[in-house]
Amino acid sequence: MSNPAGALHTFEAGEAHIEIYASSAAAGNAAAEKAAQVINGAISKHGRARVIGATGNSQIPLVEALTRRDIDWSSVELFHMDEYAGMTADHPSSFRYWIRTRIEEKVHPWKTHYLQGDGPDIEAEMRRYAGLLNAAAIDVAFVGFGENGHIAFNDPPVADFHDPETVKLITLDDACRRQQAGEGHFKDIDSVPPRALTITCTGLFRADAWVCNVPDLRKAEAVKNALEGPISERCPASLVRRHPNSYVFLDSESASLLSVGAARAGI
Repeated sequence: MSNPAGALHTFEAGEAHIEIYASSAAAGNAAAEKAAQVINGAISKHGRARVIGATGNSQIPLVEALTRRDIDWSSVELFHMDEYAGMTADHPSSFRYWIRTRIEEKVHPWKTHYLQGDGPDIEAEMRRYAGLLNAAAIDVAFVGFGENGHIAFNDPPVADFHDPETVKLITLDDACRRQQAGEGHFKDIDSVPPRALTITCTGLFRADAWVCNVPDLRKAEAVKNALEGPISERCPASLVRRHPNSYVFLDSESASLLSVGAARAGI
């Protein structure tokens, strides 16, 4: 089978379909194209689409390309994956701020549901958000891979592929906090909040499709572990290989450690 336009190589890893591109911009554009197909398909079939958005630097190419696509955003219901406990919505490192400024204020979805990390009753907030997520099917989740292999804020110490909860409060591990500081969201690791609310692995797995945009050299080890290592909570992103409708978009740097012979030859 021929590669999609611009792809250096494609292959399968378990259930996941993998595409490798020369640059992060090209990978993000391809991820946006797939996401738009899923969203428009859901709108055509059901009259609306329910989407879980991801945040962080690696998601910028996907989101910038997606907001330029021909999508009826007035039919889109948008969620996000996580939020720091105790952080206000207007803090520049808040994920609510990220979603609001990069998606909501640009394309104006029908509804944007925010996870209130600074709510007065965290347990009640988690129940509220879980209820919204579970009220109907989720059509697509944008699932990035953290440098430690996390998905959302399901770091290896707290990830549970059989989690009974949809949303939970977790303590971030040091690798995750270093990533947040290293991406420039905080001045140092000590400034990163120690706890966060997150959609769980099982909550994410409910989405009918996963679109995973994972560029940059700093993600190469996580990509290798996710796609070629054991399927295990030690690398939560490895769950992508069990999702029956999952797509992973890499650039040549994030794919650089893969030992799949054809993939390595292709880049």
